[in-house]
This record gives sequence, C-alpha cells and structure tokens, in this order.
Amino acid sequence: MTYPTYHNLIGGEWMPAASGKTTLNVNPADHDDVVGSFPSSGPEDVAKAVAAAKKAFATWRLVPAPKRAEILVRAGNLLQQRKEQFARDMTREMGKVLAETRGDVQEAIDEAFYVAGEGRRLFGQTTPSELQNKFAMSIRMPVGVVGLITPWNFPMAIPSWKLFPALVGGNTCVIKPATDTPLSTYNLVQTLVDAGLPDGVVNIVSGSGGSTGNALIEHPDVRAISFTGSSEVGSHVAQRAAATFKPVSLEMGGKNAQIVLDDANLELALEGALWGAFGTTGQRCTATSRILLQKGIAKKFTDEFVARAKALKIGNGLDESVQVGPQVNKGQIETSTQYVEIATKEGGKLLCGGHALTAGDYAKGTFFEPTIFAGITPNMRLAREEVFGPVVAILEFDTFEQGIEIANSIEYGLSSSMYTKDLNRAFAAIRDLEAGITYINAPTIGAEVHLPFGGVKATGNGHREGNGAIDFFTTWKAVYVDYSDKLQRAQIDNAE
Repeated sequence: MTYPTYHNLIGGEWMPAASGKTTLNVNPADHDDVVGSFPSSGPEDVAKAVAAAKKAFATWRLVPAPKRAEILVRAGNLLQQRKEQFARDMTREMGKVLAETRGDVQEAIDEAFYVAGEGRRLFGQTTPSELQNKFAMSIRMPVGVVGLITPWNFPMAIPSWKLFPALVGGNTCVIKPATDTPLSTYNLVQTLVDAGLPDGVVNIVSGSGGSTGNALIEHPDVRAISFTGSSEVGSHVAQRAAATFKPVSLEMGGKNAQIVLDDANLELALEGALWGAFGTTGQRCTATSRILLQKGIAKKFTDEFVARAKALKIGNGLDESVQVGPQVNKGQIETSTQYVEIATKEGGKLLCGGHALTAGDYAKGTFFEPTIFAGITPNMRLAREEVFGPVVAILEFDTFEQGIEIANSIEYGLSSSMYTKDLNRAFAAIRDLEAGITYINAPTIGAEVHLPFGGVKATGNGHREGNGAIDFFTTWKAVYVDYSDKLQRAQIDNAE
C-alpha cells in the first residue's frame, strides 16, 4: 500500500520526528483508505519548533500589522481556490459529509478576511494625563511564541480561529493538530506559506497530547496556550501551564439544550433539532444533545423527530447523498455505546438507533446510528454528560421557567436554543440561559466568525474565539510621554 508521508514544519523546513516514529491517518468511513503517514513527535521536536518560532519572532513582530494582514488576504484567496480539494481531504480524514467540510473550509476563508481587517484596527486608547505636558496612551503588543492545540472535529476552521488572530497580532506559532486529522492543518499552514508567510512564523508539530502537547504547554519560551478540546483535558492544560504563569484560552465541552415551547413553529424546530443533533454525527461541542419539550407538543414533536432520524442516510461522506458520516474513531463508537447502556440502565426509553453499524458497506468504518432516548430526567447521566456522538436525550417540562431551570442544571454552558413565537419569553431566555451562545428559533450550532465564541462554567475560562481572540493574542502596554522637561511624580505632585 502506498500513501503520502508528511513531516513536521520547523523553521520553514519539513522534517521527520526525531524518533522516526509515525502514525497513520485513516479514513473513518473506510479503513482501507490511508490518508497519509504523520510524525509522532516528542519534546525534542517541540523544542526545535519553539526555537524556530522564537527566532522568527524577532523580525515578525516588527512587520507592520497591515502588512501581516495582507498575507491573510492572500491566504483567503488561495483557500477559495483550493476549497473543494481541502474539503475532500477533510472528509477523508474526519468523516463528516462534504457539505459540512466545505463549510469548514469556508469558515477559514471567512476568518482570513475578517481578521485581515483587524490588521488596521489594533486600536489602543489615548487619554488625558493628570499632569501638565504629559501624554498618555495604551497600545497592543504581541505576546510572543504561542502554542496552539486544536481538535479533530473542525480541523481547519478552529486552527484558523487561533492562527489568524495570533499572526495579525504579531505572534509566532507552534501548532499541534489533532492526531486524527492533521492533514487539514497542514493544508491550512501550507496555504499561509504559499501566501508569503516567512519561515518559522508558523511551525507544525504532529503527535499525541501526552508527548507533544505537554512539551508545548510546559516549554518556558511559549508565552501563551490556546486549547480547544474536552473539559477534562482543558483542566490538565490549565494546571500544567500555571506552573510557568502562561495565560491559557480554553474552549471546551458542551451539553447543549434546544428548548421547544408549545407555541413554537414545530416544523422549524424539527429541522433545527435534526441538524443540531446529527450534523457532524453529533461530534460538535455545540451539538444539540438535549431536546427540552414543553408537554403540550412533546408527543407530536417526538414522533416526527424519531421518524426523520430513522430516515437519515448514513455512509461515506464523499457520497453527496449521505447525510450522516462516521464517527471519527473506534474510541468514539465505544463512548456512544457506553452511554446507550447507561441511559437504558437508568430507565431511559430507546426510541431509535443505539447500535454501531458493522455489516455490509459499514464493515470497514466506524459508524453509529442516530440515537434518541425519551423518558430522560435531569438527574440522569445522559442529561448531564457530554457524549460527543449521535445520541440525543429528550426531556419534558411543564412551564417556561422549568425549561430554563433544566437547561441550566448542568456543569456546561456553551450553546443554547429556544423555539418560540413569544417575544417576551425569547428575551427572557436570552437573559436567563447560562451559556456563551443563545439562539432563538435556530439550532445550537452555527457560529459566525465576527462574534465571540466560547462558554461559561466548565465550558471555558472566560476567553473567547472570534472577535475576542485579538484580546487573548495581544497584551496591553501603557505609554507615558512627559514633555515638561522636569520630574513630575504623578499622584505626589498632582496632590498639591
């Protein structure tokens, strides 16, 4: 069997891992389809990449921000030209259907053009000084070398959310892509290189979280870490980074609720639930994993939702007629299976799905049926814990207030949704739902790059992607210019 071999990008050169070890990137829909071989890197490779980034920072930070932004414009144009090929590559390595991988690449295109505009908007403030003949202002400065750790479910969009604002802010980067989906990050970074990015400004080191990720987090020359992944791993990242006082941006898990009130447009709510629950095979931090139904419409909604879920076409995402692709690996199948067992033991009623698909066309992949449970109560594990697969819990409630209470009763707080025609209740939900994102009459998925993306509670630590990323990837400097030609002692002299 022949397949491409990829290397780490360090200081503008492609090189294998120091250990010589590699990992195969395999199509989750067809394990006979090997996408490529990628390095299994370790601390030595990370050290080389950080050294290259540190060297490049000396000159990159001096490039005017509008000039840095011009590279992103060129990269955005190249991504548009390469969109179809990159989408097909992504479907092969991650599994989600082509319509979704095209959207993933489009998000990187949108991010390139949006962040490029920030190259002329890295605004600070000027403010009156409390003393005569003294000028006061604040300016944004780059952080330095930043480490980026990205997930497998949006393998081009999420790296773009981190790389592009970091670059326009004047930082240099070492990125560790997810071991399941490194090619999409390689395609993104190669596009930046083709757009004129200097050597060493972005470096790729592929490998596991334990070996490669920890080395990146703990390296003393890495000044900040941006991480997207599970809450469990995010806690580990934050604790390790704290030892060297690194700021950390964490975007983590979700257990997102779509609330449907009795007065909702049920057809619209059904379409939203189907897309929110089973888009990306449920493998989104914003996936609709809980559907909260007011009792007046619960039976009608549930019956139709189950019928539509059963009709979804499952298969290889390269087939344009397929609606649900595979789960990314065997471990995710095991997790989905485990939660089906848990929900059943706790008294949930399985309405459809519940099994891995292993026969016929599914034999060489990791497929799981769209799965719906009814009879779920707020204290059950399926109502509280993230599955990251196509397994959905239906809960029922009586009043609007009860719906909000159930939605807020979990440790996560990423995305939320309410379907209603009642404007008053819609705005009350916007105020009261404990989440970083709230949708009205739309599903829990569908972020736009120019809005803040992130959550509260166990979902995040206060930082945001999107229009909040510049704040993380720059640091403030206060500047005072005293042109009085004498010593002025601020509060001491000002008090006289």
